[in-house]
Amino acid sequence: MNKTKIELKDLAFFAHHGVLKEEAELGQRFKVDVTLRLIDGLKFAADSPDCTVNYVDVYEAVKETFLGKRFNLIESAAEAVAAVILERFRKVVEVSVIVKKPAVPVDCICEYFSAEVTRCR
Repeated sequence: MNKTKIELKDLAFFAHHGVLKEEAELGQRFKVDVTLRLIDGLKFAADSPDCTVNYVDVYEAVKETFLGKRFNLIESAAEAVAAVILERFRKVVEVSVIVKKPAVPVDCICEYFSAEVTRCR
């Protein structure tokens, strides 16, 4: 059985997500990872974009969704992105979205906090 996965890693966006007033006012940088699992059995002999999911279109959907609304929770942002991808791209059967928040309002030294959601058809 042929299985196909597409990954978009470390997409960077500046947004105003977060619960705190300062996060809404100042904004911060976020990183987003998206992993798509496509329907089984796809064949690429035609070497045409019609054989797969266009990752440029996926990126545009992620960007539009992530920047189109202010979210309090990074979990909500990840879920919204996953929902849009499943809605727009029929060849996607499973999508995982990780939203990474490097500038957490916590007194700690860390690379980032993140939330991951996986949604399936």
